[in-house]
Amino acid sequence: MLKFSRMALVFVLSLAGLCLTAAPPNIVMIVSDDHHWGDYSFMGHPHLKTPHLDKLAAQSLTFTRGYVPSSLCCPSLASMITGLYPHQHKVTSNDPPPVPGMKGAEFQKSKQFTDGRELMSKFIEAVPTLPRELAKQGYLSLQTGKWWQKHFSRGGFTHGMTQGGRHGDAGLDIGRKTMQPIYDFIATARQEQKPFFVWYAPMMPHDPHTPPQRLLDRYKDQTPSLHVAKYWAMVDWFDETCGALLAHLDEQKLADNTIVVYVTDNGWITNPNSGRYAQKSKQSQYDGGLRTPIMVRWPGKVKPQRSPHLASSLDLMPTLLAAVGLKATPQMPGLNLLDEKAVAARKAIYGECFTHNFVDMQDPASSLKWRWIIEGDWKLIVPEKRNQPDDVVELYDLGKDPHEVSNLAGANGARVAQLTKLLDGWWPAK
Repeated sequence: MLKFSRMALVFVLSLAGLCLTAAPPNIVMIVSDDHHWGDYSFMGHPHLKTPHLDKLAAQSLTFTRGYVPSSLCCPSLASMITGLYPHQHKVTSNDPPPVPGMKGAEFQKSKQFTDGRELMSKFIEAVPTLPRELAKQGYLSLQTGKWWQKHFSRGGFTHGMTQGGRHGDAGLDIGRKTMQPIYDFIATARQEQKPFFVWYAPMMPHDPHTPPQRLLDRYKDQTPSLHVAKYWAMVDWFDETCGALLAHLDEQKLADNTIVVYVTDNGWITNPNSGRYAQKSKQSQYDGGLRTPIMVRWPGKVKPQRSPHLASSLDLMPTLLAAVGLKATPQMPGLNLLDEKAVAARKAIYGECFTHNFVDMQDPASSLKWRWIIEGDWKLIVPEKRNQPDDVVELYDLGKDPHEVSNLAGANGARVAQLTKLLDGWWPAK
């Protein structure tokens, strides 16, 4: 029996005059880690240099008002890979419930910690993930960088770097030490003539902020804080790695049939005195922890432009599924970002922030700290009293107050009531 390669078969069928569908697009997802929404030159930062991400933004459908639902690494990444809110997939927090009297390394070596992490992985196995869905269309998928759900295969990846460590183990070498695993995987997928999905989620610009000296030298005289200069240099270094990845697609003549999406897992503002994150960034209910640019590049299929509309990282899953001919499940709340009418018609986006460690792993509401909603320029934040008993309801006009300085809740009772009703209709958290 004669055997034909896929390419030969396509050629023969073409000669026969038969109608063929185009090859399925490859997918590359770039996920920045602990990166403020304004810390890009294309977003107006006065000092940072991000030429490769600037170019990607210019080539993409770019949402400058993108958001993640939660401002903590693990739940945010879990929402990207599932298209579900944390309260839906149940991975609300970074770590299992603390054990009284047990701290740090002792806790992470305990049976309670191990059992908790296993349950978190089972939560991800219980719902569709992007790699598992893409496998239905013959895709190979590669995990690199940050990954909290034990072995990469638990998320449905066919290939990967992380073997089971808390947030990435060997996977964390990507970007900081090497890009070769991605290049090798792409070569494998091409050899097997299969479409591919790459999850590029380096621990960058995440601390430790250890940039190359040449980049630190670029910024250390532009700020009185060495801590801030190190973070800026880390952003620049991350940008360089993105440039290397995108250049590889060009060199391999893959860019035209590859969808590239970009998002950040959560924000970061450097405390200039300590080098740690500032109050209104990572883990917070504020835009400094929740907002991110979201980009979709697909040459010849998606018109490059800046969108004024709201977008969510939950939109990435339905967008990519639709691009490869698959349907989102009814449980997925996101929109196809390539459906202009649907995106323009959306009235509001929602989110939720939780405790760093779970309270009750089977009850998402037990770990809730804040729910939030954005409708137009208005953002309402409602605290959960069991975990934030001293917090007050907050209302901000993001158009006039993007850094959320002036709480307008007291003077806008009717708007607070209207947005609270929408929030309760979304998830009452009872």
